[in-house]
Amino acid sequence: MEDLRLYINTLRHDFSKQTLDESQVDKSPFLQFEKWFKEAVDAHVNEPNAMTVATASKSGKPAARILLLRNFNENGFVFYTNYTSRKGEEIDENPNCALLFFWPELERQVRIEGKLIKQSSAESDLYFNTRPRTSKLGAWTSPQSKVVKNREELDELYEQMSQRFPSEDVPRPPHWGGYVLQPDSIEFWQGRPSRMHDRILYTLVNGNWKIERLAP
Repeated sequence: MEDLRLYINTLRHDFSKQTLDESQVDKSPFLQFEKWFKEAVDAHVNEPNAMTVATASKSGKPAARILLLRNFNENGFVFYTNYTSRKGEEIDENPNCALLFFWPELERQVRIEGKLIKQSSAESDLYFNTRPRTSKLGAWTSPQSKVVKNREELDELYEQMSQRFPSEDVPRPPHWGGYVLQPDSIEFWQGRPSRMHDRILYTLVNGNWKIERLAP
């Protein structure tokens, strides 16, 4: 264990690939995110739409997990989940949320903070209908975040759902759907040498986005 701790202390990586300046960014954080997201896709970043989603309970106890971004526009950033899961229960209690994208191949991070609202049923239906049948069945099968006896119990539940919905026409479960994070701040982080990173912060003030540089 001591050797491992010593090894961790020696891990170093100096960031030097690109720069980020206030004069370079778009006035809209959504267009700036779109630009960076396209560059992450073009750079073949592994799972560029993977993001950490951080929520908190009513008492403030935090929890974080990796989810996939499924859409974004000027209305916000969209992901899908089970509304009765731990994250769903926390969102009901406390809609404040943070998203974090990390694209190490580009030495970049994007931090997004705001409040979550449920996506409309029609929009959730539209996305659900694009999913493979197996994923649709999984949404019906899993009592997400709840304790189960073993893997066999899950497999049996999946088989029951497969028999219940034998065709491709699987409806969306009422307990499953989308959330939209409506941001009030978005920070773009570009790694720089000597830990003197570039951090450009957009903050929503009276309906307009204010752009500032933060110290690293």
